[in-house]
Amino acid sequence: MIKRMFSIDPEESCFLFGARGTGKTTLLHALFDSTSTMFIDLLDPEEEDNFGRHPNLLEERIKAAPKTIQRVVIDEIQKVPKLLNLVHKLIESTSVIFVLTGSSSRKLKRGASNLLAGRAFVQTIFPFTSIELGVRFDLLKALKWGTLPALSNLNTDLKKERFLRSYALTYIKEEIQEEQIIRKLDPFRQFLEIAAQSNGKIINYAKIAQDVGVDTDTVISYFSILQDTLIGYLIHPYHTSIRKRQRKNPKFYFFDTGVKRALQRTLRDAVITKVPF
Repeated sequence: MIKRMFSIDPEESCFLFGARGTGKTTLLHALFDSTSTMFIDLLDPEEEDNFGRHPNLLEERIKAAPKTIQRVVIDEIQKVPKLLNLVHKLIESTSVIFVLTGSSSRKLKRGASNLLAGRAFVQTIFPFTSIELGVRFDLLKALKWGTLPALSNLNTDLKKERFLRSYALTYIKEEIQEEQIIRKLDPFRQFLEIAAQSNGKIINYAKIAQDVGVDTDTVISYFSILQDTLIGYLIHPYHTSIRKRQRKNPKFYFFDTGVKRALQRTLRDAVITKVPF
């Protein structure tokens, strides 16, 4: 197992955000043992349904748990945002520590959740870094396939390609379609490919809107979706003048090169390592 250069204060409640597949659950199982920690997985349809219909079930489970349980880990908290109100109450009224993971902050924001009003730290986890991989790190492979933890267990290019294609489809299906974030899926699919092609470049909202066949405001909302679902991040230009900074368009970077190439549909293309003159 590759050791992560990531720490969580065992005595403080926190949110642990990160895109799907970045290793949130694996990390928490490595850090906390089951004798002192209760694990709740909201990706389990039955658990999601139970807590969605009966949020107070959380308090009942904690009261019925052995006295050795000091911590509760809730995976993918955005699946049942209403649990946050109860977690907030339990943090204030008990000594239980909560660790809440999520692959999207969008549903929490849309649900007017207060993210526990500062009663829980917010941390973000990313794919493996070169330091974490150590001697296993290969720059060309990282550029081609990315560094999602699951890839370290795949020993052929075909398996890696299939995994990343599946990841891209799962993102569209589970994060976008099932959560009903947008009404029309086809323009968003086309946007994803164009956004991937524009990775690391200054965003031309009007040009992308023209290519996708939607208005500029829709493209801006699409980039907001990518940020909220932790697929990528806007990097705004630096300038000492805030007014001048706001006049310039930002760049957008996907969180992983392999996922970017899967969305761009270029997984079978060679990685360009030299800039032609």
